[in-house]
Amino acid sequence: MIPALGLLVGVVIGLLLHPTVPLWLQPYLPIAVIAALDAVFGGVRAVLDGVFNDKVFVVSFLSNVLVAAFIVFLGDQLGVGSQLSTGVVVVLGIRIFSNVAAIRRHLFKA
Repeated sequence: MIPALGLLVGVVIGLLLHPTVPLWLQPYLPIAVIAALDAVFGGVRAVLDGVFNDKVFVVSFLSNVLVAAFIVFLGDQLGVGSQLSTGVVVVLGIRIFSNVAAIRRHLFKA
């Protein structure tokens, strides 16, 4: 439940504070958010499976965000940023939906 609570607290703080994102960071933020969501849903799945490890979660969270941001940066440098961004979104989207399906099966036995 820690990952889900962290996500909820982060969303509420973001909605209340209305942070501004620097222009140079804007292409990376959506990808970083999707990578973070992948880690959070993976953490929730691990909690429900009884195998959650806080160190693994933190490393997964940070590495997902950094690798996704690096891929987008590399794509921007090569001139194919939108294509690599789309690839990252598709791969992480599949992982998110897979984790959500496992969570649903665990909670509803369906």
